[in-house]
Amino acid sequence: MTNISKQLLTAWKKNNKITLLLIAAIPQKGFKAVPHGSRGRTVMAQLVHMNSVRTGWLYYHKTGKRPRSAAAKRTKYTKADLRKLFTESGKDVADFLKNSAEGKTKPKMFGGEILNWFSYIVAHDSHHRGSIMLALKQNGIKIPDKVSLDGLWYTWMRKG
Repeated sequence: MTNISKQLLTAWKKNNKITLLLIAAIPQKGFKAVPHGSRGRTVMAQLVHMNSVRTGWLYYHKTGKRPRSAAAKRTKYTKADLRKLFTESGKDVADFLKNSAEGKTKPKMFGGEILNWFSYIVAHDSHHRGSIMLALKQNGIKIPDKVSLDGLWYTWMRKG
């Protein structure tokens, strides 16, 4: 595996770790929070959507299992359920990235370029993490600095 491939996988693992840290830090009442003035999704619905996008793309690229539409319509998950979903989809995305970097497969869109798809999927996760943090903050739910600063931001700045 090339150095850039290793960096790609490390960056993906960091992205997934950040989401798992956030899920662990959300108090139960926080999963029902919605950004003020929004017709948007609850925190729970955003997390389910994030995971559905991951699994949907993997299925589209013919590398993943068919996403369960019934599971996507569920509105209640436990933290353990979410942790399992994101751990599994995180591993599946890592496998797709590794196989693409090794030339065994490639994205069907995004110019067939794995870095374009990777950038999209990380941007999508990050967008929703930001929306989740906004919803929590606007609803008076504070996430500890150890997670909101150290976990969500500084994880990117650390090596490996």
